[in-house]
Amino acid sequence: MFTNSPSTSRQILTVTKLNRLARTVLEGEIGLIWLSAEISNFVCAASGHWYFTLKDNKAQVRAAMFKGSNRSVRQRPKEGDKILVRASVGLYEARGDYQLVVEHMESDGEGALKQAFEALKLKLNNEGLFDASIKRSLPTYITRIGVITSSSGAALHDVLSVLKRRSPQTQVIVYPSMVQGETAPAQLIQALKKANERNEVDVLLLTRGGGSLEDLWCFNNEALAREVSASHLPIVSAVGHEVDFTISDFVADLRAPTPSAAAELLSEDSNEIVQKLVQKRQRLHRAIAQKLVSNKQQLTIQRQRLQNLHPQSKIQHQWQSLDRLQLQLLHKMQRDIAGADKRLQSLTSRLNRQNPAQRLAQSNSNLAYVRTRLLNSMAALLGTKKQQLASSASLLQSVSPLSTLARGYSITLAENAAITSVEAVNNGDTITTRVTDGEITSTVTKTLKE
Repeated sequence: MFTNSPSTSRQILTVTKLNRLARTVLEGEIGLIWLSAEISNFVCAASGHWYFTLKDNKAQVRAAMFKGSNRSVRQRPKEGDKILVRASVGLYEARGDYQLVVEHMESDGEGALKQAFEALKLKLNNEGLFDASIKRSLPTYITRIGVITSSSGAALHDVLSVLKRRSPQTQVIVYPSMVQGETAPAQLIQALKKANERNEVDVLLLTRGGGSLEDLWCFNNEALAREVSASHLPIVSAVGHEVDFTISDFVADLRAPTPSAAAELLSEDSNEIVQKLVQKRQRLHRAIAQKLVSNKQQLTIQRQRLQNLHPQSKIQHQWQSLDRLQLQLLHKMQRDIAGADKRLQSLTSRLNRQNPAQRLAQSNSNLAYVRTRLLNSMAALLGTKKQQLASSASLLQSVSPLSTLARGYSITLAENAAITSVEAVNNGDTITTRVTDGEITSTVTKTLKE
């Protein structure tokens, strides 16, 4: 029932104002939220905006993600995807529909994967596996490329297409492996080991096409990263699209944004090679032509010199030089002979002045004199020594114990030691008494001390 209350007591709103008020309340009171849900009814408008429904098993809500925000989503969502969104709660005023305006979207569980990715990235970086100083340089000339990827994947097709177009002479050896799923890391590691053992390529390309974080997760495996770092072959990593980064990209010697870009990087355009060869051939032709001109000029100069130096003239000059040298040699021989004659005369005169017979006689006289002095000195020294020996013998005789014994004294010994006290022997001891002409052996029967 409508009442007839005065209009002044009512607050009358239009629908537009009501919806605007509701929108202001929703946005101001709730603000940004994180929501986990399943996506359905996905529509991408011609403008680039996305419209979809977020639901769980009991409720649903409309949502919109505008073009400026959805550009950062790597893979467009599809019906049934479990996603995690950051959104603001609002109201679509034109229809009065309650909705969410999404500004960020990621696969549900992607947050945990990102945390694991960042933790492994930090760990390996701290160990030095990302250091530029340990990166291997790519060969200057690459003739054989090893590709580790799925044998049926788009990445291999892209790489082969680029190489066929740019460098058909480059050989490609494929080491097939899964590039997605739980068994992929082990297969990738096995392919890496096989490539290093066979050592038949110049460089390895580790690659696959784009995908979600879960699709690329096998390239974030720690064991695979360490195998890439330990490889003696240089490795280029090209995983996913340009915005995708994996642990393999950081550990590899070089990262390429896409498989096609990696093939461009590892190959040299055959057209450019042909142009370089043409340019080098032209430069070689010019150099040969210049060398021929220079040699012709040198040949002309040498021919002129040869004509100026006729052999007959050369022989005449040589004969003149030979005659001059013979005269010089003759003059030098004459001067040397004359000098030798003068030196011989001088030496003969000196030899005559110093007759050896006179010097020999003088030497014999000196020798006789020295011999006489030596004999006299030896006789005098011998007499002096004899006197000294006699004096020393007399002195030694005067202090000899034998002289004392000769005067009637004796010495008594016990065990070859002189007895100087009665206390040194006991009754029954055997003692020896030495006199001037021998020894007397006795046995002690009694001692008396004064």
